[in-house]
Amino acid sequence: MKAVGYTAPGAPDILQDIMLPDPASPTGRDLLVSVKAVSINPVDTKIRQRAGALEGEHWRVLGWDAAGIVEATGPEVTFFRPGDHVFYAGALMRQGSNAEKQLVDERLVGVMPARLDWGQAASLPLTSVTAWEMLFDRMAITARTQGVLLVVGGAGGVGSILIQLARKLTGLTVIATASRPQTQEWVKTMGAHHVVDHRGDMASQIRALGFDHVTHIAALTASDIHQPFYEKILAPQGHLSLIDDPAQFDITGFKRKSATVSWEFMFTRSLFATPDQVRQHEIIDRVSALVQDGTLVPTEHDRVQGLSASTVSALHRESESGRSIGKTVLVF
Repeated sequence: MKAVGYTAPGAPDILQDIMLPDPASPTGRDLLVSVKAVSINPVDTKIRQRAGALEGEHWRVLGWDAAGIVEATGPEVTFFRPGDHVFYAGALMRQGSNAEKQLVDERLVGVMPARLDWGQAASLPLTSVTAWEMLFDRMAITARTQGVLLVVGGAGGVGSILIQLARKLTGLTVIATASRPQTQEWVKTMGAHHVVDHRGDMASQIRALGFDHVTHIAALTASDIHQPFYEKILAPQGHLSLIDDPAQFDITGFKRKSATVSWEFMFTRSLFATPDQVRQHEIIDRVSALVQDGTLVPTEHDRVQGLSASTVSALHRESESGRSIGKTVLVF
């Protein structure tokens, strides 16, 4: 099968067009999926920079968002059958979706929304699971939760779907940060009630909107830079949740507010084989239903065609620029 991979970590140009054997017949709860489209996430570039081939493998194939067709199922599979259209974010320590075929555990997979095409569907899984877990698992927000949610980095992939989930499924007022006219317009389209510029004095901008504090912060980028601001703007007994990798982040300043600080990492369940791995299947199926009924919209902003090392390398460089809006999808 055709794939894009590399052998040792480095810059985007280490990616190569390769031919690999088709995956073995699925066992256990695995599905064999014929991949039709993928999307790019920051985790792709981070792994490419930091990690080489998996143990026992010569090549590392990246990619943690995919949409495709189930070709075969393992003997313990109960959710799917051959021919099903699915979308998913795979496991960190398995070969990824930048290949024509992939093995993936059914507990990480959802039924693809019928109203979407392959590229639109591939824009959603990883960011939807991340946003859902951050809002509803880590911050324990419910449909009845009131308050103000600040989404820092609202125009990115996670921010784009998190804004929608918070706006449609909770009682929170959503403030998103964006610094350019096109990103500000994008987060408004996603459903943000208000937009502030993270390059300016965010505290003053938020107070000008009539809010002295925010009850929840979704810190999606530059958390170490924004930490002093978070300590000031977070309400007493508020909740700050992060997904990025700050060089340092001292939580001592949040003590006097009895604040909760949590991390969200959507690979935790699959990485540690937690007993509740099936939760991600449930989340993706729930997102699928919300897309199908029109509550949520896909977050695709750009689309390219054809699986090749040159194309994937270009998408990695775009992601690393920090100027991406929504998701970029690659349709095979």
